[in-house]
Amino acid sequence: MSFMPFDDHGESVGIAGMTVENGADRIEIYGRLTLGRDRNSLENARALKSVLDAVITRLQSEPDLPERTPSGETSHPVKNPFA
Repeated sequence: MSFMPFDDHGESVGIAGMTVENGADRIEIYGRLTLGRDRNSLENARALKSVLDAVITRLQSEPDLPERTPSGETSHPVKNPFA
């Protein structure tokens, strides 16, 4: 899986019933992931760990991280088809 955190090209990664949505300023994680004691769960856990490891590595490489990301638009702007 190739996931470049905060390199926003509108991509998202699906892991079972969970979605990791990439953005320029934030990464959204939503949905539900159930892990059992089976091989499929192991693969899903590894996929989640891979994404989170990439996020942590990217954040650790930032020299001047603010305390919090300012709130703002969290989705991609879409033109209103009815306007």
